[in-house]
Amino acid sequence: MSIYTTLTSLNITLPPVAVPAAAYVPFVQTGNLVFLSGHIAKKDGKPWVGQLGKTMDTEEGKAAARAIAIDLLGTLHVAVGDLNRVTRIVKLMSLVNSTGEFTEQHLVTNGASELIGQVFGDRGAHARSAFGVAQIPLGACMEIEMIAEVA
Repeated sequence: MSIYTTLTSLNITLPPVAVPAAAYVPFVQTGNLVFLSGHIAKKDGKPWVGQLGKTMDTEEGKAAARAIAIDLLGTLHVAVGDLNRVTRIVKLMSLVNSTGEFTEQHLVTNGASELIGQVFGDRGAHARSAFGVAQIPLGACMEIEMIAEVA
């Protein structure tokens, strides 16, 4: 099944690539690997501000991670021209703006990992890191970067 058919069945429309907020590019390809810069969580087009364990709970964090995954897919689409060329999602790295006591960064990040799995099936099974951090640019609740392999 086409990745785009799957996206349509999930009611997902790919967003345009966000303009970088600093001195970097949204993606870099070297060989068969595409590295996507970190994408912050957005809600209604603005940074999704919050801190897990203080102003947000795990379920809201999962929704933010899912939203980031959609943004990452939009950037990946632009980077490779056709998401059906993706042979593997290699890795996600997730930074979760959280209190020192919050310990569910891995569960929050599942919001992105589960969507990637739905979209790519076995090709979406990836390595992953999830970290709790003191702050994210613009006060966003989280940021995720991705590495993908393409044919």
